[in-house]
Parts: sequence; structure tokens; C-alpha cells
Amino acid sequence: MNDKTIPTSRLKRLWSFFRKPSAKYSLLSLLVVGFVSGILFWGGFHTAMDATNTLEFCTGCHEMRDTVYEEYKETVHYTNRSGVRATCSDCHVPKDLGHKMVRKVKATTELYHAMMGTIDTKEKFESKRMEMAQRQWDSMKASDSRECRNCHSFDGMSAKKQKPKAQENHIKAQKEGKTCIDCHKGIAHLLPKEYVDPDE
Repeated sequence: MNDKTIPTSRLKRLWSFFRKPSAKYSLLSLLVVGFVSGILFWGGFHTAMDATNTLEFCTGCHEMRDTVYEEYKETVHYTNRSGVRATCSDCHVPKDLGHKMVRKVKATTELYHAMMGTIDTKEKFESKRMEMAQRQWDSMKASDSRECRNCHSFDGMSAKKQKPKAQENHIKAQKEGKTCIDCHKGIAHLLPKEYVDPDE
């Protein structure tokens, strides 16, 4: 018999220990099982979170693929001189775990609307575009454009490389306590036809 092989009787005793631990070892086995379960849960949880933050996942349904994804591909966030691409999750999902969890829970309503066919045609999508855009703008305003600031900040801007109008607008925005979304609506998706610019 190979000395590296575990005898069947040992395996039976080990299995029996985990099935019916003695009072002496029950707390230890419970801790070990809890620890291992926690690691497996945490790994599975993060794998699922990462999978639902990919461009492929976000554009998996035709409602997104045929509308906002096509618009996004024409923007600087998709193709630019530096080759840095911001995907859906970069703009719509917070990075920190707490805010990310809140966003993921809110996203479950999108599953309901997908099942109900709320925006399953281009006509339905366009009829809801203003409502969906306004909801997103309100969310970004409430978070001080948190997701925009993952990549952009007033401190990181080089005013010398900006056009004079952009310099002026950014200085004014800082003084007035404005946030990115106050001025940059329609940066990655078409503006709704009902949208009226308050500055015009």
C-alpha cells in the first residue's frame, strides 16, 4: 500500500467528526466551517459583482445594445487619443462597496422592467428617455458626480490645455459649487428631445 494513501478508516473517522462532532470540538468545527463558507461566499459574491460590471453584461439586452450603447460608441468615453475607455460601470456603478451595494439593489428594478417590456422597443425607450435621464442626473447630482470624479477632478485639470471658454466655465462652476452633471449632460448619450438647457 502506498504510504501517501489515507486509509479508509481514517476518512470514515474524519467524515464522522464533521457529521457528529464531539462537544469538545464542535465549536472548532463550527468556526472552520463558518470560515470556509465565508471565504466561498465572499469569493462568489465578488465574482458575481465583477461579472455584472462588464460592458458585455451591460449591453447583453437589446434595449441597451441598440440604443445607448450605439450612442456611447460615438463619444470620447469610448474612443479617444489616449485609449482610456470608460465603460458603463465606470459611470453608473460606485467603486466603494457600500454605495455599490445600494446601486446594485436599485438595479434590480431594471429586471422587473425588462420582464414587463417597459422599454423593449425603440419607441418605448424614447418615450421614457427623459424620465430615465432625469433619474440618472438626479442621482449623479446627489452624489456630487462621484463616478465622474473617479477620473476627473478640478485639481487634476490643466487650465492651460483647456479652451478659454472651458477654463471660464470650470472656474465659475467651482465658485458656484456646481458638480460635473450640472453642465455635462449628454456627454455619453443623446439628450432627450424634451430636454431644455436652463442656461439658454
